[in-house]
Amino acid sequence: MNFAQFVMANEMVIRLGFFLGVFALIGTWEVLAPRRALTVAKALRWASNLGLVALDTVVLRLLFPLAGAGMAVFCAERGWGLLNHFAVPWLLAVPLAVPLAVIAMDFVIWLQHVMVHAVPALWRLHRVHHADPDYDVTTGARFHPIEIILSMLIKFATIVVLGAPPEAVVIFEVLLNATAMFNHGNIGLPAALDRWLRWLVVTPDMHRVHHSIEDDETNSNFGFNLPWWDRLFGTYREQPRAGQVGMTIGIHDHRDPREVACLDGMLLLPFRGEIEDYAINRRSFSEEGGR
Repeated sequence: MNFAQFVMANEMVIRLGFFLGVFALIGTWEVLAPRRALTVAKALRWASNLGLVALDTVVLRLLFPLAGAGMAVFCAERGWGLLNHFAVPWLLAVPLAVPLAVIAMDFVIWLQHVMVHAVPALWRLHRVHHADPDYDVTTGARFHPIEIILSMLIKFATIVVLGAPPEAVVIFEVLLNATAMFNHGNIGLPAALDRWLRWLVVTPDMHRVHHSIEDDETNSNFGFNLPWWDRLFGTYREQPRAGQVGMTIGIHDHRDPREVACLDGMLLLPFRGEIEDYAINRRSFSEEGGR
């Protein structure tokens, strides 16, 4: 059994094992050394956020039983996608095609993230993620089911166009989930380590800026995994104006815990408010914070 066969045979075990391991590690770290004080009861938020994760998982399994790795196998068997048009020996495919596919898929996820901030209808869905009044390991997986469905469709299209190897898809999913939990953690790193590490991966302090209540700060640091795209395309911001501890997390017009920290409120949130309520805009920054 080669590496690809091993990964495919054990996909669910690998993904679940990494998810539970990283979740336990970051969750314990948050308890022992929290970066910020929470504003809403942790039991309420965790029950709601993890309830949403469970709902998303069921919806995806029902609608897309093939999943990303299955789609990659489907494409490989038919020779679909750019990478499947090149006859590369398996020993070279792992060091070449796999990292190339992982990097390309990460870039697509970055573009998708910018898009859900730029398009008003998509921001309605994505603001479920941003409306969390606190910031911890559960925030990283808090997405509306409709956004999760759209994200999976974009992921499928990317796999088809790229011809991503199945093991690359599994590795990408594991990395994306692990880094999303890490950089949404209510944790902090020593300043010198953070400055060095954010050249390689998105750190908690780097991504926390993206969850600021201030529009211009929300429209920065879109990366979940690799930090390079924000630096390359000019959306990188080093720190929030109010500082990591002083900044306010969430969305200006959605502060009621019953709406933003309860499962039913989160599911209904995309259907509330005016269509003009979205993040990316051309308003200039003022002393009041850009509103």
